[in-house]
Parts: sequence; C-alpha cells; structure tokens
Amino acid sequence: QMQLVESGGGSVQAGGSLRLSCTASGYIFDRFCMSWFRQGPGKEREAVASMTDGGLITYADSIKGRFTFSEDDTKATLYLEMNSLQPEDTAVYYCAADRVRGSCPPLKSIHRFVEHWGQGTLVSVTS
Repeated sequence: QMQLVESGGGSVQAGGSLRLSCTASGYIFDRFCMSWFRQGPGKEREAVASMTDGGLITYADSIKGRFTFSEDDTKATLYLEMNSLQPEDTAVYYCAADRVRGSCPPLKSIHRFVEHWGQGTLVSVTS
C-alpha cells in the first residue's frame, strides 16, 4: 500500500521561506498524479499545486507564483518550496497521489481523484 509522509513544516515570520518534503513508498512513483494541498483553520482543503506523470506542473492562483513544486524520482520525494510566506498561508499542508488513468486531472478537480494522503505538516506564518 502506498504511503506518503510529509515533513518540513514549522513557524516562520511573514516573508520567510520553508521547504516541505513528501517521501513516498509502496508504489511506482511515475505512475501517479501528485499534488500538494493545504487546509487552514476553519477553511476547506484546497489544492495548491499538481504534477502529472509527465512532469507538467500547475499552481493555484492563490500562491501567486511564490511556491515551486519539484520531485526527486530517485529518492521518491516531492518538494514544495514556499517563498514570501504570508499569514494567509498558515495551514496544514498535505501531499497526495492518485493512479494515472490515461491522464491526470486539472488542478481544480484533482481532489475528486486523490487516493492517498500524507498525514500533513503544519506551517504557521506570523506577521
């Protein structure tokens, strides 16, 4: 069974940066659509970035070009580099995956297809 484990969260001041990691196990890495989600206090979970099995990355408008999604296939690890963090970015961040079914879904609907979730890592941004 596939497992995802996030790490790298913490507390930072506004304008700071964090790099989140997600290590995957129990699956063939390049056969999945991968994504990062976040859920702030009292808010719904939202997708912030996705990556197709072909490496195409899509970002949510809300992160305003501040985040970068990457992967190291040899380490089966995903990364989310977060820069210029703002208090509005405070949330639990999750990595997620679903098996490729011909092609990966667009970011706005990828939540419907997620099959595996990490446990989440908390990011707190103070003013």
